[in-house]
Amino acid sequence: MSLTRLLLASAALCIASAAHAEDWRLAKDEEGIKVYLSEVAGSPYKAYRGVTLIKSDVAKLRALQEDVVGACAWIHECQEQRLLKHEGDKSWTYTRFNTPWPVTPRDSIIEVTTEQGADGSVIRTLHGVPNYQPEEKGYVRVASVEGRWTMTPKPDGMVEVVYEAHTDPGGSVPSWLSNKFVVEAPFNTLKGMRQKAQ
Repeated sequence: MSLTRLLLASAALCIASAAHAEDWRLAKDEEGIKVYLSEVAGSPYKAYRGVTLIKSDVAKLRALQEDVVGACAWIHECQEQRLLKHEGDKSWTYTRFNTPWPVTPRDSIIEVTTEQGADGSVIRTLHGVPNYQPEEKGYVRVASVEGRWTMTPKPDGMVEVVYEAHTDPGGSVPSWLSNKFVVEAPFNTLKGMRQKAQ
Protein backbone atom coordinates (compact mmCIF):
# COMPACT_ATOMS: atom_id res chain seq x y z
CA MET A 1 0.00 0.00 0.00
CA SER A 2 2.78 2.42 0.92
CA LEU A 3 4.57 1.53 -2.35
CA THR A 4 1.43 2.45 -4.32
CA ARG A 5 1.27 5.75 -2.47
CA LEU A 6 4.94 6.36 -3.21
CA LEU A 7 4.44 5.64 -6.93
CA LEU A 8 1.43 7.94 -7.07
CA ALA A 9 3.38 10.70 -5.30
CA SER A 10 6.27 10.27 -7.76
CA ALA A 11 3.88 10.43 -10.72
CA ALA A 12 2.27 13.56 -9.26
CA LEU A 13 5.70 15.18 -8.84
CA CYS A 14 6.65 14.38 -12.45
CA ILE A 15 3.37 15.84 -13.69
CA ALA A 16 3.83 18.93 -11.50
CA SER A 17 7.37 19.58 -12.71
CA ALA A 18 6.35 18.98 -16.34
CA ALA A 19 3.45 21.40 -15.92
CA HIS A 20 5.81 23.97 -14.41
CA ALA A 21 8.22 23.55 -17.34
CA GLU A 22 5.39 24.30 -19.77
CA ASP A 23 5.00 27.70 -18.11
CA TRP A 24 8.28 28.96 -19.64
CA ARG A 25 7.67 31.83 -22.05
CA LEU A 26 10.27 33.13 -24.48
CA ALA A 27 11.35 36.65 -23.45
CA LYS A 28 14.46 37.18 -25.60
CA ASP A 29 15.99 35.44 -28.62
CA GLU A 30 19.18 37.13 -29.81
CA GLU A 31 22.74 36.18 -30.77
CA GLY A 32 21.98 32.47 -30.48
CA ILE A 33 20.79 32.80 -26.87
CA LYS A 34 17.20 32.22 -25.80
CA VAL A 35 15.88 33.47 -22.46
CA TYR A 36 12.63 32.11 -21.02
CA LEU A 37 10.73 33.38 -17.98
CA SER A 38 8.27 31.62 -15.71
CA GLU A 39 6.02 32.73 -12.86
CA VAL A 40 6.78 31.10 -9.51
CA ALA A 41 3.89 30.46 -7.14
CA GLY A 42 4.05 32.65 -4.04
CA SER A 43 6.89 34.83 -5.34
CA PRO A 44 6.82 38.29 -6.97
CA TYR A 45 10.03 37.37 -8.82
CA LYS A 46 10.13 35.33 -12.03
CA ALA A 47 12.39 32.36 -12.67
CA TYR A 48 14.65 32.55 -15.71
CA ARG A 49 16.17 30.02 -18.06
CA GLY A 50 18.87 30.84 -20.61
CA VAL A 51 19.79 28.36 -23.36
CA THR A 52 22.64 28.46 -25.88
CA LEU A 53 25.11 26.31 -27.81
CA ILE A 54 28.82 26.89 -27.24
CA LYS A 55 31.58 25.53 -29.47
CA SER A 56 33.73 24.01 -26.74
CA ASP A 57 33.78 20.93 -24.55
CA VAL A 58 32.17 20.24 -21.18
CA ALA A 59 35.51 19.96 -19.34
CA LYS A 60 36.58 23.43 -20.48
CA LEU A 61 33.23 25.00 -19.53
CA ARG A 62 33.31 23.29 -16.15
CA ALA A 63 36.84 24.61 -15.58
CA LEU A 64 35.65 28.13 -16.43
CA GLN A 65 32.96 27.83 -13.76
CA GLU A 66 35.25 26.29 -11.17
CA ASP A 67 37.66 29.22 -11.55
CA VAL A 68 35.51 31.10 -9.03
CA VAL A 69 37.54 34.35 -9.02
CA GLY A 70 37.98 34.42 -12.82
CA ALA A 71 34.31 33.62 -13.51
CA CYS A 72 33.34 36.99 -12.05
CA ALA A 73 34.57 38.57 -15.31
CA TRP A 74 31.73 36.97 -17.30
CA ILE A 75 28.92 36.67 -14.71
CA HIS A 76 26.33 39.45 -15.09
CA GLU A 77 27.02 42.42 -12.78
CA CYS A 78 29.55 40.44 -10.72
CA GLN A 79 31.75 42.78 -8.69
CA GLU A 80 33.79 40.20 -6.78
CA GLN A 81 33.65 36.46 -6.21
CA ARG A 82 35.61 34.07 -4.03
CA LEU A 83 35.63 30.44 -2.97
CA LEU A 84 34.78 29.96 0.70
CA LYS A 85 35.13 26.18 0.89
CA HIS A 86 35.46 23.10 -1.31
CA GLU A 87 34.61 19.60 -0.12
CA GLY A 88 34.08 16.60 -2.42
CA ASP A 89 31.45 17.47 -5.04
CA LYS A 90 30.36 20.62 -3.18
CA SER A 91 31.74 24.13 -3.03
CA TRP A 92 30.59 27.33 -1.34
CA THR A 93 31.05 30.68 -3.09
CA TYR A 94 30.64 34.29 -2.00
CA THR A 95 29.64 36.86 -4.65
CA ARG A 96 29.11 40.62 -4.61
CA PHE A 97 26.92 42.21 -7.28
CA ASN A 98 26.71 45.73 -8.71
CA THR A 99 23.28 47.36 -8.57
CA PRO A 100 22.17 50.72 -10.02
CA TRP A 101 21.77 53.65 -7.63
CA PRO A 102 19.85 53.97 -5.31
CA VAL A 103 19.50 50.18 -4.81
CA THR A 104 21.85 48.78 -2.15
CA PRO A 105 24.41 46.35 -3.63
CA ARG A 106 23.66 42.65 -3.11
CA ASP A 107 25.83 39.75 -2.04
CA SER A 108 25.09 36.03 -2.00
CA ILE A 109 26.46 32.78 -0.67
CA ILE A 110 25.74 29.72 -2.80
CA GLU A 111 26.32 26.03 -2.25
CA VAL A 112 27.20 24.43 -5.60
CA THR A 113 26.84 20.65 -6.06
CA THR A 114 28.44 19.19 -9.18
CA GLU A 115 27.29 15.90 -10.76
CA GLN A 116 28.72 14.13 -13.80
CA GLY A 117 26.16 12.40 -16.04
CA ALA A 118 26.70 9.11 -17.85
CA ASP A 119 26.32 10.95 -21.18
CA GLY A 120 29.25 13.24 -20.37
CA SER A 121 27.00 16.06 -19.19
CA VAL A 122 27.65 18.08 -16.05
CA ILE A 123 24.93 19.44 -13.76
CA ARG A 124 25.82 22.10 -11.20
CA THR A 125 22.98 22.70 -8.73
CA LEU A 126 22.88 26.10 -7.00
CA HIS A 127 21.37 26.51 -3.54
CA GLY A 128 21.50 29.78 -1.60
CA VAL A 129 22.78 29.55 1.98
CA PRO A 130 22.38 33.17 3.16
CA ASN A 131 23.25 32.37 6.79
CA TYR A 132 26.49 30.53 5.97
CA GLN A 133 28.42 33.52 7.28
CA PRO A 134 27.43 36.90 8.81
CA GLU A 135 26.13 39.67 6.58
CA GLU A 136 28.66 42.20 5.27
CA LYS A 137 28.33 45.92 5.95
CA GLY A 138 26.98 47.89 3.00
CA TYR A 139 25.40 44.85 1.29
CA VAL A 140 21.96 43.24 1.36
CA ARG A 141 22.25 39.45 1.40
CA VAL A 142 20.28 37.70 -1.36
CA ALA A 143 17.52 35.89 0.54
CA SER A 144 17.25 32.77 -1.63
CA VAL A 145 18.68 31.22 -4.77
CA GLU A 146 17.65 27.94 -6.38
CA GLY A 147 19.12 27.16 -9.75
CA ARG A 148 21.06 24.88 -12.03
CA TRP A 149 23.65 24.84 -14.79
CA THR A 150 23.35 21.94 -17.24
CA MET A 151 26.10 21.39 -19.81
CA THR A 152 25.39 18.63 -22.33
CA PRO A 153 27.75 17.57 -25.15
CA LYS A 154 26.20 17.69 -28.63
CA PRO A 155 27.51 16.63 -32.08
CA ASP A 156 30.03 18.79 -33.99
CA GLY A 157 31.97 19.87 -30.90
CA MET A 158 29.09 21.85 -29.43
CA VAL A 159 27.81 21.95 -25.85
CA GLU A 160 24.23 22.89 -24.97
CA VAL A 161 24.36 25.13 -21.91
CA VAL A 162 21.21 25.74 -19.88
CA TYR A 163 21.33 28.22 -16.98
CA GLU A 164 18.18 28.53 -14.90
CA ALA A 165 17.48 30.10 -11.54
CA HIS A 166 14.92 31.67 -9.26
CA THR A 167 16.20 34.34 -6.92
CA ASP A 168 14.74 36.45 -4.12
CA PRO A 169 17.09 39.46 -3.95
CA GLY A 170 16.11 40.34 -0.36
CA GLY A 171 15.19 43.84 0.83
CA SER A 172 13.21 46.03 -1.53
CA VAL A 173 13.94 46.03 -5.24
CA PRO A 174 11.95 48.11 -7.76
CA SER A 175 9.92 45.97 -10.15
CA TRP A 176 11.60 47.55 -13.23
CA LEU A 177 14.98 46.39 -11.95
CA SER A 178 13.90 42.83 -11.08
CA ASN A 179 12.17 42.50 -14.50
CA LYS A 180 15.34 43.73 -16.22
CA PHE A 181 17.58 41.43 -14.18
CA VAL A 182 15.74 38.18 -14.98
CA VAL A 183 16.32 38.76 -18.72
CA GLU A 184 19.78 40.34 -18.62
CA ALA A 185 21.36 37.98 -16.05
CA PRO A 186 21.06 34.75 -18.07
CA PHE A 187 21.63 36.50 -21.43
CA ASN A 188 24.77 38.42 -20.45
CA THR A 189 26.18 35.55 -18.37
CA LEU A 190 25.83 33.02 -21.21
CA LYS A 191 27.16 35.53 -23.73
CA GLY A 192 30.18 36.24 -21.51
CA MET A 193 30.84 32.56 -20.89
CA ARG A 194 30.67 31.80 -24.63
CA GLN A 195 33.11 34.62 -25.45
CA LYS A 196 35.52 33.36 -22.80
CA ALA A 197 35.27 29.73 -23.99
CA GLN A 198 35.62 30.47 -27.71
